[in-house]
Amino acid sequence: MNKKSLAQFVQQKRDHYGLSPSGLAKKCHLELALIEQIEAGEELFLPTTVRQSLAKGLKCSLDEIKELEKDFENRFVDEDIIMDLKKKILNGEKDLICPKCQSSLVTRIAKMYDLEDNLMLHPKARCSKCVFQIKD
Repeated sequence: MNKKSLAQFVQQKRDHYGLSPSGLAKKCHLELALIEQIEAGEELFLPTTVRQSLAKGLKCSLDEIKELEKDFENRFVDEDIIMDLKKKILNGEKDLICPKCQSSLVTRIAKMYDLEDNLMLHPKARCSKCVFQIKD
C-alpha cells in the first residue's frame, strides 16, 4: 500500500475494509466531519485519542498513523506572534491572517478536560494555503 500522506493512507485502508467515511466514523466513534477533514488533508496532526480510535478502526498500528502525520515546526515565526494569535483565537476574533504567507487562518478552540475534570481551552489554527499551524 503506497503511503504518501495521512489522507491517502486513511482512504486506502477504509476502502480496503469496504467502509464508507460514515461507516469508519461509526466504527471509530469519531465525528464524520473529522474523518472527512482527515481524508481531505485538512487535519495533519491528530490528538492521541483520535489516533488511537483511528488505528483501532483501521486495524493498523499507532506508529503507521503517527509517521504520516505532519509535525511542522513554526521556528520561522516569532513566538510572540504565535502567542498573540492564540489570544485572539480565544477572544473569538475572526479573519486572522497567517504570519508566513498572509492567507487566511482556519481557527477553532478545542475543549478538553484535565485529570481533575477542569475545562481547558486550546486555541488551534492552520493556514488555508501553507503549512503554518498552531496545534498546542
